[in-house]
Amino acid sequence: MKGGFYGLRGKQFSLILIALVCTTLLIWAWEKTPLLTSILPPQGRLLQLSPEILLGAPVVSSISSKPHTYVNKDVSNIAEKETVNEQEQHFDVAASVDPSKSSPEISKSDSNFNKTIVLKEEIPINVTEEEEEKQKQSAEGKNSTQVKHSLDLVPPMGSANSSSSMREEAHKNMTSPKEKQACNYAKGKWVADNNRPLYSGFGCKQWLSAMWACRLTQRTDFAYEKLRWQPKDCKMEEYTGSKFLKRMKDKTLAFVGDSLGRQQFQSLMCMITGGEERSDVKDVGREYGLVKARGAVRPDGWAYRFPSTNTTILYYWSASLCDLEPLDIKNPVTDYAMHLDRPPAFLRRFLHKFDVLVLNTGHHWNRGKLNANRWVMHVGGVPNTNRKIAEIAGAKNLTIHSIVKWVDSQLPRYPGLKAFYRTISPRHFFNGDWNTGGSCDNTTPMSEGKEILQDESSDTVAAAAVKGTRVKLLDITAPSQLRDEGHISRYSIKATPGMQDCLHWCLPGVPDTWNEIIFAQL
Repeated sequence: MKGGFYGLRGKQFSLILIALVCTTLLIWAWEKTPLLTSILPPQGRLLQLSPEILLGAPVVSSISSKPHTYVNKDVSNIAEKETVNEQEQHFDVAASVDPSKSSPEISKSDSNFNKTIVLKEEIPINVTEEEEEKQKQSAEGKNSTQVKHSLDLVPPMGSANSSSSMREEAHKNMTSPKEKQACNYAKGKWVADNNRPLYSGFGCKQWLSAMWACRLTQRTDFAYEKLRWQPKDCKMEEYTGSKFLKRMKDKTLAFVGDSLGRQQFQSLMCMITGGEERSDVKDVGREYGLVKARGAVRPDGWAYRFPSTNTTILYYWSASLCDLEPLDIKNPVTDYAMHLDRPPAFLRRFLHKFDVLVLNTGHHWNRGKLNANRWVMHVGGVPNTNRKIAEIAGAKNLTIHSIVKWVDSQLPRYPGLKAFYRTISPRHFFNGDWNTGGSCDNTTPMSEGKEILQDESSDTVAAAAVKGTRVKLLDITAPSQLRDEGHISRYSIKATPGMQDCLHWCLPGVPDTWNEIIFAQL
């Protein structure tokens, strides 16, 4: 009985030993024999892990039987520590993605909103080679920019330097959005471009005021028309009128500001039409109350609509960007309450109809302008008694911060609205001011420098006002500072001597670039 028991035990040991030897040989043959490798699945398939797991990062998606579309969330410490205020300051990237054009796999750096958004189609681990190949081919067809799958990032088990190479590849594919610098359009230089200008200086009479069309004056040098702004760290998208209208289909862009805002408005109209006459463009100023009042030199603004894309471009004159209210409506020479902390009534009434808003102010903030216009400072609905605010700089700062804060407060109500505050356009009066013999006779481009390298805006007031808000800074001050040769200067249609205009710009000219920067951010 005992011998039989031990005999049976010995046979079991022999069988186990034989099984172990066979298994060892099979594993060795699996790795070394090409025939078995082609028949059996890869040795490391069931052992490979995604780089997120290997680097200790949280797993984005769970394993499923079908591929899904996920947002490839950043797992770096930098992104995890990013505050809500910083995200708001750089804008909501979701608003920059057109849902109608979204695809399962996108790798896109959106300079419009200073963010990088990466979407990718992840492949579950438990898939067959045939399914994986089909998914790869599908991804290649959807986007030329390839996003490597987590399975492809891990080298075969046992290969040399597998750990270091795997971590390097994983790091490349998990770059933090903050590590990808957004474009600072105010940094760069002016370069000659024979494809400029974007429209004829002799044409565009339908939209362009003759006093700003320097080709119609006695000016003989036009090198300023051939310059194009080139940002330092990024490429600005090439502008065309057709692309602009397509991007602004069923939308309205509104300029609200002083005469420099009016120049930008006229520049855009010429850029869209190429300076050609357009009988199909409709005057829709009446929809916005922009009609010429009895006795007025001109209306408070203009509005035009392109029927082909239902795109509306308008301008409203508001030199101070604050609400102006007559103190005695029956008196034709009454003073006006200048409500420094209240947005213009036009904005309060029509903001809901705008998709893009561009604000500016600056050059009317001097004592002479306020007295000539009979503007009396009010704060909180009553005449101002604060001495600091009574100073022009204090009043201007209060108004800029107030209008930006108000617009920012309205943006949650209108999530499709993109708001820009344009920095101040520089003046170039030399040897005096506008009324003391100041001039700008230079005709050499970039006489004040060759390149802008500073990171901060030259308009510190505007930069401080938009900081922490969802209103975007349209920073044009430093680039325009280099272009002292681009002003109207002493030239005019009648060639009569007088004060030089070193504030407004010849068109085509510098304001065209301001519109190109807006276009690049829409």
